[in-house]
Amino acid sequence: MEYVIEMLNITKIFPGVVANDRVTLQVKPQEIHALLGENGAGKSTLMSVLFGLYQPEEGTIKIRGKEVKISNPNDANTLGIGMVHQHFKLVHTFSVLQNIILGIEDTQYGVLQMKEARQRVIDLSNQYGLRIDPDAIVEDISVGMQQRVEILKMLYRNNDILIFDEPTAVLTPQEIEELMKIMKLLISEGKSIVFITHKLNEIKAVADRVSVLRQGKYIGTVEVSETSKEQMSEMMVGRPISLTLDKEEAKPTNPVLEVSGLTVAGHHQHKDSVIDVSFTVRAGEILCVAGIEGNGQSELVYAITGLVKQKGGTIKLNGKDISNATIRERNVAGLSHIPEDRHKHGLVLEFDLAENLALQTYFTKDLQDKGFIKFDARTKRANQLIDQYDIRAGRRAKTNARSMSGGNQQKAIVAREFERAPSLIVAVQPTRGLDVGAIEYIHNQLVKARDLGKAILLISLELNEVLEVSDRIIVMYEGEVVGELNPKQTTQQELGLYMSGSKKDKEVSHV
Repeated sequence: MEYVIEMLNITKIFPGVVANDRVTLQVKPQEIHALLGENGAGKSTLMSVLFGLYQPEEGTIKIRGKEVKISNPNDANTLGIGMVHQHFKLVHTFSVLQNIILGIEDTQYGVLQMKEARQRVIDLSNQYGLRIDPDAIVEDISVGMQQRVEILKMLYRNNDILIFDEPTAVLTPQEIEELMKIMKLLISEGKSIVFITHKLNEIKAVADRVSVLRQGKYIGTVEVSETSKEQMSEMMVGRPISLTLDKEEAKPTNPVLEVSGLTVAGHHQHKDSVIDVSFTVRAGEILCVAGIEGNGQSELVYAITGLVKQKGGTIKLNGKDISNATIRERNVAGLSHIPEDRHKHGLVLEFDLAENLALQTYFTKDLQDKGFIKFDARTKRANQLIDQYDIRAGRRAKTNARSMSGGNQQKAIVAREFERAPSLIVAVQPTRGLDVGAIEYIHNQLVKARDLGKAILLISLELNEVLEVSDRIIVMYEGEVVGELNPKQTTQQELGLYMSGSKKDKEVSHV
């Protein structure tokens, strides 16, 4: 049979790590072929080779049966290959339309011809149900909307081999459902899709076949309809994975975080993002704030952690008012923060791992003496955390943070924040973009911290995570708390109704 893509014995080596070790991938025409693997398994590297971003040390690539050399993304585009990257490649100050046509603009006498391009973009967006505003500036639109722009970029170039790299990592449940429909529509129109993911539910929902990579090696390809999620996760991780969290009943004690009447101004001033929110998190419990993205959860966290100033209300940590405390004062007082955006607020990407792991503690006696950093102590501590938290880093403490996979970047943040012996851990979407092995690990770390008497405030968009991990749930909608639920006595459907604003408790207790 003729495959639309054949990557045969591909090897790609970076300093200190073999990212792809003689990997083979064969994709049939008009199929959604999932590429599954842990963070750092080599999935994105393999697709970057196919897209011409990297050159392999060895191996052969065939497109539609013909051997090809792909030296750069322009070669890939000529062959009909398009890619939506995990971190979108958009110019934030350009409009949606400018981003879509960038690189293949029509000009006449050196002047851009936008009229036909605009009409074609509008036609494509209508054809595929990808609603966009061509004149909106990219930095002003949501992440889900930016992803539509990336998909339209591929369709505008008539690409018929489409690579989606972790496309659902930053989407809400509703946007994920919409994307799945679009992927099926693209296949029905003759296109072929490689879908990089580690979410087993999504593979089950849309993929025809799945190829599994583990630590840079090809493990095998199976039919999705004939393979259980448990079998896929074992292929991916190399051991049986528990897809349900085993935890004992919470035994909450004293209040650790007390939020009273908190109000936070909105971006556009005419509407507050957080409106009169009150709740308490106690030692030995996980309180989850659930809600669809953009309903005030981010601003709530920014106010608690000191990233923005609240407009009204008070925040107490262990009985002490920290409403006006600096970020460092809050951290030293026992607050740890796993941020929503690991690149923006979690890491300094140009720093190495040792520097990133010391960001909250470089000023302590252990790591400095009379204002001079103790480099040996810092490296030793970093290597201990790398081993303890299973952070995969080719050059260990000297690894540049930017070069690490998303999952390993997240593990580094978790290691740094958990190791400071906090009394409160604010964990914002701590498993976003992680594979089942890393999710299992982080969930177990959160439960372990809870059982050691830490108070945990979890913010999550994943309904099954909300119901599995939390001991109590509060739901935010349009900046207000609209419900308080017991995870044992509620369903995904009921939780979804609260999140969409269709259901509201008349009186929400502030316990």
